[in-house]
Amino acid sequence: MDLGLQGARVLVTAASRGLGAATARRFSLEGARVVISSRALDRLQETAAAINAETGNPVFTHAADVTNPDAVARLVTNAADMLGGLDILVTNAGGPPAGSFDDHDFATWEKAAQLTLLSAVSLIKAALPHLRRSSRAAILTITSTSAKQPAGNLTLSSTIRPAVVGLTKTLSLELGPENIRVNSILPGTTDTERIAELAEARALKSGTSPDEERIKMGQEAALKRLGTPEEFANAAVFLCSPAAGYITGVSLPVDGGTIKATL
Repeated sequence: MDLGLQGARVLVTAASRGLGAATARRFSLEGARVVISSRALDRLQETAAAINAETGNPVFTHAADVTNPDAVARLVTNAADMLGGLDILVTNAGGPPAGSFDDHDFATWEKAAQLTLLSAVSLIKAALPHLRRSSRAAILTITSTSAKQPAGNLTLSSTIRPAVVGLTKTLSLELGPENIRVNSILPGTTDTERIAELAEARALKSGTSPDEERIKMGQEAALKRLGTPEEFANAAVFLCSPAAGYITGVSLPVDGGTIKATL
């Protein structure tokens, strides 16, 4: 199936590894030109070189902290300059720290809101002037299953991520008349470098192996396994593509059936 992404101009944040890197790779495999961003320039350059070697398509880098609105403005301007415009924005950021309500002071709440919600707001605000000039504009916010189903010991994430879904739905209504589609994708536990690190830590604590711990992590899903970054990226890139041209305002779980709600 041709997704219609040949030559598309794409910006993906938090893309030096994990879900962001997998999404950037899939865009590049579909023929898009991609700018990837994160705070770690050396890792960004390694990821960009690896994608470019595989696909032969241009992958550019710009290191930025998405919690800094000025840095976000520079990132988007530079990305549009490098690509000659912007068609697709994928907002992604690391998750806020784990813990219960009593574990976090107000300053931590403010930082979590800046990272999880306000980074998406500033990225979209900066990108909209460029997206309005595109004939295939799309925005994708990457959130979490905690936006639909609160997760234990993740009070910050379970509180703030639903706001990103609310932003996504609201913008889909506001920007729909301009033919700008806005969707969200909710990943479940996916077998990324971060999960590998968590599995190692849990194995050391419990006297098991990392593989055993990863199996345990996948048991909440109906499919009884972890997702793969490629499975996530396939869904994310489809939602951004012209092939999904009549889909907007959707919050799509890619979670192997972890969310138990019917709606």
